[in-house]
Amino acid sequence: MDASLKEYMLMQLKNLINIDSPTGYTKFVSEYLVKELEDMGYCPYTLNKGGVICRLNEGENALALAAHVDTLGAMVKTIKSNGALQLAPLGGLNASNVETETARVITRDGKVFDATFQVENASSHVNKELSTTLRSFDGSLELLLDEEVHSKTDTEKLGIQTGDIVAVNPRFTITDSGFIKSRFLDDKASAAVLLALAKAVKDGKLALSRKVYIIFTVYEEVGHGAAGGLPQDIKDMISVDMGCVGTGLNCTETQVSICTKDSSGPYNYELVSELIEAAKSQQADYALDIYPYYGSDVDVSLKAGYDIRHGLIGPGVYASHGYERSHVKGLENTFKLLYGYLK
Repeated sequence: MDASLKEYMLMQLKNLINIDSPTGYTKFVSEYLVKELEDMGYCPYTLNKGGVICRLNEGENALALAAHVDTLGAMVKTIKSNGALQLAPLGGLNASNVETETARVITRDGKVFDATFQVENASSHVNKELSTTLRSFDGSLELLLDEEVHSKTDTEKLGIQTGDIVAVNPRFTITDSGFIKSRFLDDKASAAVLLALAKAVKDGKLALSRKVYIIFTVYEEVGHGAAGGLPQDIKDMISVDMGCVGTGLNCTETQVSICTKDSSGPYNYELVSELIEAAKSQQADYALDIYPYYGSDVDVSLKAGYDIRHGLIGPGVYASHGYERSHVKGLENTFKLLYGYLK
């Protein structure tokens, strides 16, 4: 991967991370993707449900590469008597994992309010039960607005209501050693890889051997991202998502993971074998893994009735659905694998 493409990929990652896009609130990230692809000279289009599809070239034997740009988040469920907010999670947001994180409440009329996740009675000098209190969205965890509110009426006067979006601050950073730390690397890391791939094609750095679509879905975190709207001529589909890093698995943050099976079952044996050969051809550092608690967009496509071969790859991501960590090398190796597969 040349230096200019790498720089472009990391710029896109930062830009995507900084666009709030909890599931159900993805209009702005979709608009961003459309503009970026149009600026490259492509003709993307947006699905009714908000996903973005872009054909990279003409050809036969169409392949779809899918990443999702919706993220975890929350919605305001109720306004409590003290003016704090009780929340309903969007996707697999973990209450214990977001305690003390900062966030933004986005109202339906576009107002934005800063806030912080805290357990009730959060001062350790006052609450001796603080360390043993169960953290849950239905119980002790609340969102404190950085506004002078002391009652439900005070909060309502700000214009906050049930159904307003809560976006967790991602805290994006890249260390001098190449580690990428941020929320929502699942799956904006791979979305940045696909944008870099599209740029490589447009710049003449990659000649495609078959017809290729890139797809950005927006409801993956709640299970129906790629359930409909796919191009009817696709033969194969690869979810370019995150690779799992954890106990019992092989992948590290610097590698690209090729998934052989997840909780929905095995991935297409022949396609997985092709991905392995593509990684070898580009000397991409890869790992093979089985993900015990995982479902991907392409799993959903199969369940929706699409007759396609399916695969799943992605850069290694540790602490998934939390404050995640990957590495620049993981994204580079994902790009290398796709580059080899598409050649």
